[in-house]
Amino acid sequence: MNDRALSALRYLKYCFSVEAVDARIKPDADYIKRQKGALEADTDLKDGRRAPRPLWGTLEFKFYYVAFAIVVPLMLKTAVDAASERNTLNYPRFQHLLSQGWLFGRMVDNSDAQYRFFRDNLLLLTQLMLAHLALKRVVLYCCHGRLSVRNFDCLCGLGFLVAAHGANSLRILLHMGVMFAGVRLLRKHRHAATAFTWCYGIGALFLNDRYRTVPFASVASVLAPLDSAFKGIIPRWDVFFNFSLLRIISYNLDYLERLYSQLQFQGTTVSSPQSEDEDMYGTAAGSAVNGTSVQRPNDELDDDDIQINKPVFKKSGSVARLQTIDEAGKDGPPNERARLTFPHHIQEYNLANYTAYVLYTPLFIAGPIVTFNDYLCQMQRRLPSITRERLAIYTGVLLFTMLMMELILHFAYVVAVSKTHAWAGDTPFQLSMIGLVNLNVIWLKLLIPWRFFRLWAMLDGIDTPENMIRLVDNNYSALAFWRGWHRSFNKWVVRYIYIPLGGSRNRILTSLAVFSFVAVWHDIELRLLLWGWLIVVFLLPEILLSEFFQAYRNRWWYRHVCALGGTLNIYMMMAANLFGFCLGSDGTKTLLHDMFMTAQGVRFLCASTVCLFIAVQIMFEIREDEKRHGINLRC
Repeated sequence: MNDRALSALRYLKYCFSVEAVDARIKPDADYIKRQKGALEADTDLKDGRRAPRPLWGTLEFKFYYVAFAIVVPLMLKTAVDAASERNTLNYPRFQHLLSQGWLFGRMVDNSDAQYRFFRDNLLLLTQLMLAHLALKRVVLYCCHGRLSVRNFDCLCGLGFLVAAHGANSLRILLHMGVMFAGVRLLRKHRHAATAFTWCYGIGALFLNDRYRTVPFASVASVLAPLDSAFKGIIPRWDVFFNFSLLRIISYNLDYLERLYSQLQFQGTTVSSPQSEDEDMYGTAAGSAVNGTSVQRPNDELDDDDIQINKPVFKKSGSVARLQTIDEAGKDGPPNERARLTFPHHIQEYNLANYTAYVLYTPLFIAGPIVTFNDYLCQMQRRLPSITRERLAIYTGVLLFTMLMMELILHFAYVVAVSKTHAWAGDTPFQLSMIGLVNLNVIWLKLLIPWRFFRLWAMLDGIDTPENMIRLVDNNYSALAFWRGWHRSFNKWVVRYIYIPLGGSRNRILTSLAVFSFVAVWHDIELRLLLWGWLIVVFLLPEILLSEFFQAYRNRWWYRHVCALGGTLNIYMMMAANLFGFCLGSDGTKTLLHDMFMTAQGVRFLCASTVCLFIAVQIMFEIREDEKRHGINLRC
């Protein structure tokens, strides 16, 4: 293979790498040096773990490559045979859910309601994206500075809200107004304002679930005409409000954090309300300003503080906005960690910025989530990570992902099979492949819209976290899986729930709080709340066993024991997800019965265990290879 072909392969590999997909993920030069030094000296790293040498060229992994070359094509063939017209016994049972496709004259499985909404409206969404981007550039150019980016986003967001939800947009605006006004009225008491934010936010989810269709006339007779008014393109306003709620909470908590952070007073300072602030936010509680420190109750400000709580500011010659003294002189945009707690002027936390952020058009429907502080930083200064090359790569990756989804929907009708329970007579291998491909469809139907809306935001100058950085099949740890699944939401949860409640010091309790909120946020159902609690229970064995075996991490057998544990984890995660999202109770019971109670099933169980063990070993080495290049995703 010549040098040009090798360069092309390297570039193709880079295009699908995590650092190309999300600029937040960058190689750590210090970590690379430590890895290289430990390898050369054959010594341990700082964490006590011996730096592993690459295994790609070993005899063990050559055997794994042969296994992959045989098993993966067999898996794909089995999935197609079980969920297409080749399955003559079951095909008539789900044929009615198929429609005419556009690839090779085949039928397409467009029976998933969520993805069908996106797929059928993709052309409209693309036109809307191009119209929004073009309109923004034209308007800002024609106004010559008379209309700011903030004001355009605010007006455009309001217009999009009305177009999407019509008269029901008033319900969302009501929630926005109550939460904005409430935190302002309670701003002198941080704990009370924080409690109000969470109580009203979670309460709003229950109110929406119970009263989302309550007529306006039942509130006031003067509002009766709204009941027959335009209800927007998307009548289910409450579904998309959940994403708006995350942004509202982010604004409120970022505002309170900024209000109570170290500010310059006339000879006094207010101490930070949390001892963890020094680690979390880079501020030291109770430090003196102008040589004087006055301790106040941690969660309170008095009227004098509110009046004099105005940082000294000056006009920047290069950026047309007010700059605080401690912000002046900073060169270049801050990194992600700094943007989360960036010391914006307190006047930036105003109603216009709040509205522009909560209703930001590209991210309004489904995210990804970006915090208010981060959004404000990027609105004021475009990040250098948004380049033409990166946008082109991301567009190409999105189109490739959509093509893969279309191939699955045209060749393996697994969604239709799961809806009709059309698996009579299928072998355990076939039934498991139906479930596995179905899990990939679920992953893709979430990944594709998220990447579409993220691309829209990037073209508009806002770089959000990538929601999915691991293929769904490239997971062996339940803990790591949740870090990489809906990653922007995970970052939001860590910042606003997990760390404030104590983080790893109270891992079980904080995990219960996190998954309880996640379950309620998704839908108000008892089974989802129980699902959230069960996840915490399922995490316990992994947490306890990981801590126990850490003492043996330098033994030769440690990697293989971990691979066996990863295999068991995969079985557990697949069973939970197949039960909840793919096969349901009947299909899962059938699969488990056939796997454990029939000779054919036992043979399949043994073979699949070996295959998963090999797959986990490959997953381990992928992550070790990333670490050798300075990237440690912890997922």
